[in-house]
Amino acid sequence: MRFVDEVTIKVSAGDGGNGSMSFLRAKFLPKGGPDGGDGGKGGSVYLIADASLNTLVDYRYIRAYKAQRGENGKGGQCYGAKGEDIFLKVPIGTRVINADTGVLMGDMLQANEKLLVAQGGEHGLGNIHFKSSTNRAPRQVTNGTPGEILMLKLEMQVMADVGLLGLPNAGKSTFIRSVSAATPKVADYPFTTLIPNLGVVKMEQGKSFVIADIPGLIEGAAEGAGLGHRFLKHLSRNRILLHIIDMNPFDNSDPVENALVIRNELKEYGNQLTEKPCWLVFNKLDLLDEDEWQQRCEKVKTALDYSGPCFSISAIKGEGTRALCGEIMSFIQSVNEELELNQTMDENAEKNSPEV
Repeated sequence: MRFVDEVTIKVSAGDGGNGSMSFLRAKFLPKGGPDGGDGGKGGSVYLIADASLNTLVDYRYIRAYKAQRGENGKGGQCYGAKGEDIFLKVPIGTRVINADTGVLMGDMLQANEKLLVAQGGEHGLGNIHFKSSTNRAPRQVTNGTPGEILMLKLEMQVMADVGLLGLPNAGKSTFIRSVSAATPKVADYPFTTLIPNLGVVKMEQGKSFVIADIPGLIEGAAEGAGLGHRFLKHLSRNRILLHIIDMNPFDNSDPVENALVIRNELKEYGNQLTEKPCWLVFNKLDLLDEDEWQQRCEKVKTALDYSGPCFSISAIKGEGTRALCGEIMSFIQSVNEELELNQTMDENAEKNSPEV
């Protein structure tokens, strides 16, 4: 299946049905009067977050969706049928933006979450509503109102706890293969990862977290160079980023300069990515002696002015990866506990606040 994470579609809600102008005709009721019914309301358009989807590819080929129009009213006080709503399924993590105004309409973060994106038109009134003591044979009706028509931009952002950063061939795909059941392509040439890959890391006692590997970044990625710029947005939902640095590059490049490239690209891209917790992970421990390894690690930390958590691993041999995953799990649990505590405090404050 082709990975598609951005599409623009047109959604049209149904128009409301028109009211009916009708008069009662019966043999034994010579003074019948108005009996025109109302039209039906137009169908609306909804989006629903579906946990079984991981791409927007269905919307790449069909770009327009229209809900059903409401039926017109009829005589005998018969109301027109309501137009059927339509429900469009999107992956969890899809942002819905009004393509004309740029306004964010919704963020689909929970399974089965429903979002109204185009409201159906209101029904028209039949002439029965306009009867009065001075107007016993009204010939007034109203037409249904048009349904909303919008151009929507759908942006899917991968939902993962951990995001991997690094240059092509830094070892991100090897790492995700070593700690999860994911099987991204691994080879000795750049850009083997062309789309985000997700892996579930299972820890003891049923605990787990989701890790995402995006295509490697290169210098100028924030301005559109290479592949990774398309997928930087997927990191915005991650709780923590792992900056994986190849400490023994096959092209003999400088790990310090490589690390600075990634740091600078995050700053250029913006969107608060630099404010997220980002740990340094030094990869390919098995290829250097201990003294050389320590020297290179210190140079990278000094250049980045970094004093946070650092981890040394060999992704291909699995050395140090389990300990790193344990620290990640502890961090995610602490974040969850803090969020739950804040939510509880907010709920208590709301309950105890005096009513106005």
